[in-house]
Amino acid sequence: MQNVAHRFLKYVKYETTSDENSSKCPSTDGQMVFAKDLAAELKAIGLTDVSVDENGYVMGTVPSNIDRKIPVVGFISHMDTSPDMSGKNVNPQIIENYDGKDIILNKDKNIVLSPSDFPELKDYIGKTLITTDGTTLLGADDKAGIAEIVTAYEYLISHPEIKHGTIKVCITPDEEIGRGADKFDVKKFGADFAYTIDGGKLGELEYENFNAASAKIIIHGRNVHPGTAKGKMKNSVLIGVELASMLPLEETPENTEGYEGFYHINNFNGNVEETHLYYIIRDFDKENFENRKNYLLNLINKLNEKYGEGTVEIDLKDQYYNMREIIEKDMSIVEIALKAIEKAGVKPDVSPIRGGTDGARLSYMGLPTPNIFTGGHNFHGKYEYIPIFAMEKAVEVILNIVKLVTEK
Repeated sequence: MQNVAHRFLKYVKYETTSDENSSKCPSTDGQMVFAKDLAAELKAIGLTDVSVDENGYVMGTVPSNIDRKIPVVGFISHMDTSPDMSGKNVNPQIIENYDGKDIILNKDKNIVLSPSDFPELKDYIGKTLITTDGTTLLGADDKAGIAEIVTAYEYLISHPEIKHGTIKVCITPDEEIGRGADKFDVKKFGADFAYTIDGGKLGELEYENFNAASAKIIIHGRNVHPGTAKGKMKNSVLIGVELASMLPLEETPENTEGYEGFYHINNFNGNVEETHLYYIIRDFDKENFENRKNYLLNLINKLNEKYGEGTVEIDLKDQYYNMREIIEKDMSIVEIALKAIEKAGVKPDVSPIRGGTDGARLSYMGLPTPNIFTGGHNFHGKYEYIPIFAMEKAVEVILNIVKLVTEK
């Protein structure tokens, strides 16, 4: 089990931040460097059919060691880290036997990881934590997942007395910028179902997520000298403000939780002549999701009636859907995961993902894929940390799933 921490500490040294402004795949060169090294490692521990395609997807197989046919299960993680914060020169800190007090991440910058801000730290008193140094993210999302999968596979290969069927792995690029499933070859992967090891805190199991859409809005104004503007100027900024004010304030991310959906204005910039707004729309319920999109379209129609046809343009696109619609057709894969978590001595925490996951898109591509915890906290920022024992439990869960699938 100690190998999982060593692997993780090695993996986070790779700079693999993805870039949404890049059109290539993978979006950054560092991901391909990591992909090739991962493939070499998988071959070294004994996986077969190891490959890295031109888009940076790493695949491999742990061959079956039994003579009967059972379902092929796969495990998936992603190699990129979030563009929200630098992933260059990550310098992890090891906090042994955590005492429940403030952790000084960076003395010079006065950056402190405190249980007063993050009370769940108290759950890990006496445990060993891996934190950042306060200047970068850590990369547990999702290099912890990769380390956990590879460690579990190494264990299986070195312990042939554990009987199992064929097991697959795929490490994807560009998940953090929403492209992780774009070029995923489900047929080549060859699994009957899979699990992403990409969740957060210990015990998390997720099989439902938001339905998601994006809305790019352009407002066309008319700029006239303000001294002679009466009856002539059409200020696109003010129309944008008007549109934003027409959406329900209580239905925003900062005012919602659980199964509540929202409208989120992610970007607003412009001038009198032209203003751009970028919204994301989220809801777990498919009917409510459609209603939200229609509500926004109706508001734009009203503004065009008020200010003239063509004043407001919208490019509204669906991004992904709630994988529950696929998963609930056969809940056995969720039941296997629940039992695997319990067998590891961990209390399952089944909750909806207030976001998206590659598993959602893969489920609609024919590969049902719930999501399981990595053990990490505070992803995408300088306060990110992960307890080593939670990573070890994730390895146990993967091994338990393999055993349960074989037994079933």
